[in-house]
Amino acid sequence: MTETLIRLLAEDEPTAFTVSNEGGRSPFFIACDHAGKRLPRRLGKLGLPDSKLEGHIASDIGAGSVACLVGNALDAFVIRQTYSRLIIDCNRPPGAETSIVEISEATTVPGNIGLSAGQKEARVREIFRPYHDRIVAELDKRRQSGHPTVLISMHSFTPVFKSVVRPWHVGVLYRDTRFAHILMKLLLREDGLVVGDNEPYTVADISDYTIPVHGEQRRLPHVGLEIRQDLIADEAGQKSWAALLVRLLPEAYQRLTAGD
Repeated sequence: MTETLIRLLAEDEPTAFTVSNEGGRSPFFIACDHAGKRLPRRLGKLGLPDSKLEGHIASDIGAGSVACLVGNALDAFVIRQTYSRLIIDCNRPPGAETSIVEISEATTVPGNIGLSAGQKEARVREIFRPYHDRIVAELDKRRQSGHPTVLISMHSFTPVFKSVVRPWHVGVLYRDTRFAHILMKLLLREDGLVVGDNEPYTVADISDYTIPVHGEQRRLPHVGLEIRQDLIADEAGQKSWAALLVRLLPEAYQRLTAGD
């Protein structure tokens, strides 16, 4: 007997991603895996209060707005995930323990408990896969046309995690040092800026997807940027950080191409 295909998104619901500056001429390709906080109607609120769905466990606060501001200023391709990371984390390999979380930090997610294989596959098929397929299609097109590419994976992080204070204003995440080290030096040059060197996270195959798959496997220069959420929670902060990146990213790329 054939199992009935489980559908997640209704026909009138948004697609899994939003693209800005599709024809952007910049070498920068900006991906924001945790930009959105939307929930498919069929899943209700996952059993969570609104306060949790507006908080950091649902999305990377401010990251999507900064990504768009930078993309618009630099004429860079930007792709943002539409749906909350609580549905499926688009920066985790499908099937990983943190792909569809039953507990996020100390918060139990009732709507993620006891899912069938079909329910999990629907989230991969309708949210995770379309987002990454679009990234693959764009990167393939750029490679075929000879368009140079630097992958920027844009995120934000909480000032405090499980009672531990995080002092960094921004974290530079990488395994390929080519572009990341140049950008980090430029950030460290900024007065009063506390910069994390692979802090507050590191990039790992078992816990990350975008940089290992789209960056490393293609041998693209890349960097993961983690901006502290309290610094970009409002429009003023988002504009300030976007302006900083708009100033430093082209300089870092110029140094990269010059072999610095």
